[in-house]
Amino acid sequence: MEAMIAVDQLVKQYGKAKEPSVKGVSFTVNEGEFFAFLGPNGAGKTTTISILTTTLSKTSGSVTIAGCDVEKQARLVREKVGIIFQQPSLDPNLTAEENIRFHACLYGMFGYRPSFALMPASYKTRVTDLAEIVGIEDALFRPIKKLSGGMQRKLEIIRSLIHTPAVLFLDEPTQGLDAVSRRSLWEYINETRQRYGTTVFLTTHYIDEAEQVDKVCVINQGRIVLSGAPDEIKSSLRKRELVLDAADRGRLIDELSDMGLFHRVDEHVVVPYQDLSEQEVIARLQTTLTTLKIQEPTLEDAYVEYLLKTGGKAA
Repeated sequence: MEAMIAVDQLVKQYGKAKEPSVKGVSFTVNEGEFFAFLGPNGAGKTTTISILTTTLSKTSGSVTIAGCDVEKQARLVREKVGIIFQQPSLDPNLTAEENIRFHACLYGMFGYRPSFALMPASYKTRVTDLAEIVGIEDALFRPIKKLSGGMQRKLEIIRSLIHTPAVLFLDEPTQGLDAVSRRSLWEYINETRQRYGTTVFLTTHYIDEAEQVDKVCVINQGRIVLSGAPDEIKSSLRKRELVLDAADRGRLIDELSDMGLFHRVDEHVVVPYQDLSEQEVIARLQTTLTTLKIQEPTLEDAYVEYLLKTGGKAA
């Protein structure tokens, strides 16, 4: 696959800082890939994203988007990307639709018209379809000042997708959205990826949103410390666990101890994956069980486990 995003030995040193914020970061994102970039606050995540989206200059290293250098060909890079920023970036003096229209015209999709009614049918259809997907069709012609924070967030999503970008940067895209809107947004983003081969670069505080990505990179203290598919990262840091319980919990614990199995007692009795398979453990137990389930680790489990081991802080 062709690399849509290529970062090689990226360094960012702020003027008066004692050490670089980003220290020789390297990674690639292939065309059409769904990529998650995670890290605790202060890890260098925001600095890296700012450089990739041409809003901050690098100190050294190489960064290309769709084969274009982010500094030497910044204008071409901006034409190829869509960005949903963590912080609002709407013009409060315009209506929702006017914000979208100016953005679409700025990208050269359509010639400017002074009203929605005069815009081409293809523009009207795309805007109304997107508005319906994220649930703001009734607010398209209201002033930004009169929209709630959640409604404004949905509008930014429409604006970033209007020109069908080759690379979509999602910086906390679902922050402020309700559960239904979050699900609708992800359904649309997945549909966009399948239909247009869009490359998606995600940062999020909702680690569960990164469960279905193709690749995860974790940055900490300015360096890439973990990289791989979610299942690879989960298996390297957390193992599946057998969750048990019994009316006679004391007898159950004694049996596990006799088998030499490490266990802990939380809400139930938890046996981490060890040399014996779950089936072998269950077959040897004589105590009648009231609870029996296998608990698979989540990406969030693995992420928190790593931060606890290294003394990092959750984002």
